[in-house]
Amino acid sequence: MRKSSKQNKIIRYRSAILLIMFLGLVILLLIFLSTVASTIGMERHTHNKITSIENKAIRGEIISADNFVLSYSQKQFRAEVNTRSIDPKKKDLFVKLFSIYSGISEEKILSKFVNKRGKSIQGRVKLCDNLDMRLASNLKSLSYKMGKLDVFRPINPRKPHLVFGLDILPDSETRHFPYQKILTPCVGYVQTKESHNYKTPIGMKGLEKAYTKDLEPVNNGLIRGKRDVLGTILRDATIEKEKRNDGMNLHLNIVLGIQKEVEALLSKSKRKIAAEEIMAAVMDSRTGELIALATSERFDPAQIRQRDVQALNPNFSEYPYEPGSVMKPFVMAIALDKHKVKLNQPILLGGKYRVNKTFTIKDDEYFKSLYPKGIIMYSSNIGISKIAWNLTGKAFHDGLLGFGLGQASGIDLSLDKVGKMRTPSELNHKIFSATTAFGYGMNATFTQMMKAYSAFNNDGVAVTPKIVKYMTDKDGRVYDIYRTIESLQATTPRTAHIINDMLLATVNRGTGTAAQYDGLEVGGKTGTAHIAARGKYTDEYHSSFYGFVNDRVGHKYTVGVFVIKPKKVYFASHTAAPAFHDIVDVLVKHDYLKIDRRLAKVHLDKREALRRKKRAAYVKRIQAYNKAHGIE
Repeated sequence: MRKSSKQNKIIRYRSAILLIMFLGLVILLLIFLSTVASTIGMERHTHNKITSIENKAIRGEIISADNFVLSYSQKQFRAEVNTRSIDPKKKDLFVKLFSIYSGISEEKILSKFVNKRGKSIQGRVKLCDNLDMRLASNLKSLSYKMGKLDVFRPINPRKPHLVFGLDILPDSETRHFPYQKILTPCVGYVQTKESHNYKTPIGMKGLEKAYTKDLEPVNNGLIRGKRDVLGTILRDATIEKEKRNDGMNLHLNIVLGIQKEVEALLSKSKRKIAAEEIMAAVMDSRTGELIALATSERFDPAQIRQRDVQALNPNFSEYPYEPGSVMKPFVMAIALDKHKVKLNQPILLGGKYRVNKTFTIKDDEYFKSLYPKGIIMYSSNIGISKIAWNLTGKAFHDGLLGFGLGQASGIDLSLDKVGKMRTPSELNHKIFSATTAFGYGMNATFTQMMKAYSAFNNDGVAVTPKIVKYMTDKDGRVYDIYRTIESLQATTPRTAHIINDMLLATVNRGTGTAAQYDGLEVGGKTGTAHIAARGKYTDEYHSSFYGFVNDRVGHKYTVGVFVIKPKKVYFASHTAAPAFHDIVDVLVKHDYLKIDRRLAKVHLDKREALRRKKRAAYVKRIQAYNKAHGIE
């Protein structure tokens, strides 16, 4: 009886304990469910609820006509770690793995963990920077693997879920120039600007500066949304995305294959004649598209040295100079348009012409008289001055403006100087009118002269030189280039054809014979001018040759060569004209010009006939001399 009573007490005791435990669990469950329901239903205000990830946009590319990328950008990254997050027992493993992946020695990595005093750094340290996309991706993968190996530990024991690993962060955008000196200084160069701990390139010269608004990125990509406790964005319906828009890509008219060869021959010519600089350009006479724009003075935009400073400026449009006799065709064209010269009427010359007591005009060769065509062919200063004197100062001034002189050429470079011209009232003065007519007392740039000479190969229209053809965005959409300065109707088609014929004759029989090329139509004008310094002319020179080359299948190019301070020889016929011929040879080699074999034979026969004529004249003079002196 007593035993049974005792067992009943134990059963009731156990039942009570179980009931209490059950009721406790029910209460705890109710509290948990109530808390969850309350948390879900309440409006929580936390600054960390929404987070965003930024995808940095980059600068656009510069691409040649034959699809070579001349300039492009890449994002660079840096690797950082919080030293307190590395498990001390696995620090050696961290260093070893990071060394293998990064290629940095273990000793150098360990040196990052101590300050200058040799004490351990407690906090964030930068392990390396300037990481490219590939290496940055590999290190991100390493960070994940280290996490699996428990290399990292929570910094705050009260928040064991927060573990910070190896961080790979965007550091900068780096500009690359894979072809180094080719097409400089036309492409230009960049410098770096830092903002919010991120470095970006800024265009300083050339196309990099001229098109800076188009090349610069429009906006960074952005992903914005709710995050979990580790900061990972939750991919739910509330996520916001903004597309990354990189800068525009520039597609050039310039053909890198031709550009490279033209640059090489300019460098060779510079050494041969000991010049300070030689510039050259090849331009489509009808469109203004520049196939080549080259100089002997180039630099590597990625490694600019002190000796490169003079080469940083694109002198094509930044170096005004007195052009000399290449001005004469413009004067002839203006006079023809104004009906102030007759082609069938010779002009008296005589070798010297005294304007007043202090000013005398001289010719390099003596001619008693020449027709207007001969004045251009043999570059007579006296003849072109007399033609200029038939013009009023206003007509002369406005005529030169019509060819684009005295104003920006419109070329798409960062600086386009306008040069200098005499005023209409000054050009009413005989001395000023004469000196301007043969290219002194005024300034023009290389690109202005290229534009002006294109009129003689394009029915009188002077076309604006164009480096960039069009732009594309990241998705390949094409955008036209807006031109602020358009082409000019410089002269009438009839006058342009007359000057064209005069320039052909100049190459065939005049001062430009070194530019001849059998089987092609070549015309042009030489110019050699003293350089002024401190108010007087020195024994230093500029020499140039501007003209055109056409074939029988429709290719028409304006070509110019400009030489600064040649020392061994200075006449344009021995400096610029031969370089012109070599450039034409490059165009032929690349099939931009087609040789006409029949025309080549005509040119050869004409030169042979001219040699026989000169030989006969020489023999006749010898015979006359012998007869006069009784020599048999």
